Amino acid sequence: MANIPTFTLNDGSKLPAVGMGCWMGEPGGGKRVTEMCRKALKNGYRHFDTAAGYENEKFVGDAIRASGIPRNEIFLTTKLHDHIHVQQAFEDSLRLLDLEYIDLYLMHWPQYTDSAGCKFTPGPDEQNPTFVETYMEMEKLLATGKVKSIGVSNFSIKTLTTLLASCTVVPAVNQVELHPCLPQDDLKAFCDSKGIHLTAYSPFGNIALFAENPIIKSIAARLDITPAQAVLAWAVQRGTSVVPKSENEGRMVANITLPTLSAGDISQINSMHTHPGMHKSLLEYHNDDGTVFGWSYEWLGWNLTKGGVVPEGH
Repeated sequence: MANIPTFTLNDGSKLPAVGMGCWMGEPGGGKRVTEMCRKALKNGYRHFDTAAGYENEKFVGDAIRASGIPRNEIFLTTKLHDHIHVQQAFEDSLRLLDLEYIDLYLMHWPQYTDSAGCKFTPGPDEQNPTFVETYMEMEKLLATGKVKSIGVSNFSIKTLTTLLASCTVVPAVNQVELHPCLPQDDLKAFCDSKGIHLTAYSPFGNIALFAENPIIKSIAARLDITPAQAVLAWAVQRGTSVVPKSENEGRMVANITLPTLSAGDISQINSMHTHPGMHKSLLEYHNDDGTVFGWSYEWLGWNLTKGGVVPEGH
């Protein structure tokens, strides 16, 4: 069994620091997802991250059930897609997964969506329901015993501040894009102060970029590890969990076999985003008009400019 550290969430739940991300680059994935999760379970993974919008919850659940591993040894995260029918959306996810309960249920995006697809309203003041109202419906799910923890994804200091002013249950987790080019230092400090754990999705961002970076290359060569291992170790040592995705069994094993980086290594990686042209998002969902799924960076509370670049001087 891999020796994967855990983080304790604000409700006492234990979250394995490294999980298997189940977004396949497009919705679905079918048996590929089941096979990926089967290999992951065989090699020691006990944390899986999926979403209603990934359209593969059934196949993740199939692998978990077939493994024979006790349910209480696995931490399963899925995400809410339908903001209007929260109870029904949750039950649909639980039915597709066909497991006794969900460990962590996240609001996937603050933008309004419904079961017909991604219908994003013009702005946060015109949403019905608002993300606060949606989260308050999620809070009610805790009483069912079918979900252990709730949280959010893609929330900023701005949107979290709005949420925290009205919610009863402080989110256990905020899952965001996070890697050496976008370390989210301000957001991490804010979440730490509120007892909200940060999980990094797309923790490599673009592994080819990091593999060729002289800092990462030097650390990886000296420790005889892969560039991916160096990036993941950096993230975990700074107190964030990670959900990388790989269908390659060798890379799966490497991704949960993390070295201990020195303080100097951590400091060097911390500095990478300050180098010219390096402070930026590495994902492709940014539109040319500075919006993401219908919301402006301002509405999202993201300090970015066109194409997901952080403004100079930040």
